[in-house]
Amino acid sequence: MRSKLGLLMVSVVVVLVLPIHVLATEPFAKVGTYSLQFLKIGPSARATGMGSAFTALANDATATYWNPAGMVDITKTAVILEHTFWPADVSLDFASAVFTLPFLPGTWGVTARALSLDPQKERTVFLPEGTGREFDAGDMSFGLSYAQFFTDKFSAGGTIHFIHSGLAEKSVNTYAVDFGLIYRIGYRGMRLGMMIQSLGGKVNYDSRDAKIPTMFKVGLSMAAYRHGAHSLEGVGEFSHPSDNTETVNLGGEYSFNQFFYMRGGYNIGFDSKGPAAGFGLRIDTTQTSDLSFDYSWEDLDFLGNTHRFSLGFSY
Repeated sequence: MRSKLGLLMVSVVVVLVLPIHVLATEPFAKVGTYSLQFLKIGPSARATGMGSAFTALANDATATYWNPAGMVDITKTAVILEHTFWPADVSLDFASAVFTLPFLPGTWGVTARALSLDPQKERTVFLPEGTGREFDAGDMSFGLSYAQFFTDKFSAGGTIHFIHSGLAEKSVNTYAVDFGLIYRIGYRGMRLGMMIQSLGGKVNYDSRDAKIPTMFKVGLSMAAYRHGAHSLEGVGEFSHPSDNTETVNLGGEYSFNQFFYMRGGYNIGFDSKGPAAGFGLRIDTTQTSDLSFDYSWEDLDFLGNTHRFSLGFSY
């Protein structure tokens, strides 16, 4: 009992003290000095509807992005497809599958994402209306994930990404690694999660190397209320990006009979992100399979609103 209370106190201190540190300091922001910013765009309608505070919860097929250590909670084969309408007619598509193999231990996952935009006019100083030619630009990544329980409460997982970026006739390739941990505290469903995201490679578009934006995240989730068909999950998260100042994400998810979900959250410390909301539906298609649909909305301030749609299936 004492050990549980001690872990609870440590978890609360971590989640409460780090946001205070964010508000008390103003470190130098290295905005615009790192490449491949699409790696920081969260792909999950469920997670972003909860204010993108998903590192500790991460218990669906999008765990391959948010925290691969959470894949161990998925007991079925789970697949999710998602489309995000990003500002400036930019689209982000994401696909992920989590599964187990009978001849190998642990839980496995594969993931793919692509940031794309319509062909753009080639413009020059002397021909600002266009040269008559067009060019393409976009980024994509493919990942392989693995996770495993090390005790009945502690799991760890990682993802290796191959990343490709193209701009007109120029293209670059690199690799990155994600590593995450989740500890299940054992009190009111509390989970403590930590994540290092996009650690590793560099790209070179001209004569200089550009780093990719590494993220360090720590979060806490808790079953705030459970009674009958009703439940409420609370989540909080602190993030430290390598190319910007620290941020805080807060959110919650209300569930009715594990069928209808309402979500809300807030992004604190971002230049162009604030409130978020969403909803979801989960339908049992057979005794062993189910279908889910999720939607989320985010306010990006002067950039407008962004909308995400997810379709998931598990069997």
